[in-house]
Amino acid sequence: MINTPPTAKETGVASWRARGHAVWSEYSVVVAFVAIFLIASLVNSHFASLDNFANILRQVSIIGIISLGMTVVMLSGGIDLSVGAVLALLGALSVSVLNATQSVLLALLAALLAGAGVGALNGLMVTRGKIPSFIATLGMMASARSIVLYFAEGGSLSGKAEAYTAIANTEWLGLSVPVYIFLAMTLLVYVLMHKTRFGRYVYAIGSNEKAALLSTIRVNGVKMGVYMLCSTFVALAAVVESSRLNSISSASSGLSYELDAIAAVIIGGTRMSGGRGKVVGTFFGVLILGVLNNMLNLMNISPYLQGLVKGLIIIIAVLLQKKEQQ
Repeated sequence: MINTPPTAKETGVASWRARGHAVWSEYSVVVAFVAIFLIASLVNSHFASLDNFANILRQVSIIGIISLGMTVVMLSGGIDLSVGAVLALLGALSVSVLNATQSVLLALLAALLAGAGVGALNGLMVTRGKIPSFIATLGMMASARSIVLYFAEGGSLSGKAEAYTAIANTEWLGLSVPVYIFLAMTLLVYVLMHKTRFGRYVYAIGSNEKAALLSTIRVNGVKMGVYMLCSTFVALAAVVESSRLNSISSASSGLSYELDAIAAVIIGGTRMSGGRGKVVGTFFGVLILGVLNNMLNLMNISPYLQGLVKGLIIIIAVLLQKKEQQ
């Protein structure tokens, strides 16, 4: 049987399909956000207001900061399940330092340094201990929650310096400070991942770790940096969370935050296997989760069902990624 070469028309159709596929792959999360936003606007007339959108941004800012760190970890091919429990632990540490010193700056520095230390422990378990990130961070999650429960005797810790609450409760031009922190961190991580050698190394390790190692990339060092960056972002989120109410709960603070962060990253198009994804995608993934939560609340749907919605979204996003890979 003789294979006939494709005609010019068939070549043109294939070219347009490839372009359409590339455009959809690049901007599908933006299209999804616009579609959900329009649906929410039609479902409830109170949704499409500046005040409500500012409220959504404020609500998603803490998860947004954590999701940025989670994006870097997942791009490297790993995962961090400890973010929620570590947030509670670092929030408790921040409040304790605040009460002991009455210094907001020292409380912030203590949380950030401790966050980097927790990330270093996660990184050491993954790189030197050769423990899969899923297992290593699962152990860290259980340990961190246990420590904070013991330290706070199962209750809450409250701050004794009113100035601390200004971090999360101050507004500027109609937006709260955590929103500006979230936007600034998004810009920072975007530059880090798309304009620096470190970002290129993270993508390379996530795409093919053996090839990255043969290319003389210091894989272990980059992975250490990835986990330290993620936990430092968690520390920043912990300060915002504890500042919002001037307290932190050892039992409920940060609960299921890892699920929200992973959902935002996957919805944003980052592959579970690593090597592909964008920071901008995570930004819109966080917004999509915020809009969905807000829409469900406005529709008076039980908050207990919101986890079901997130779970279904994660499954659908992963199925779409698998179809795209085929």
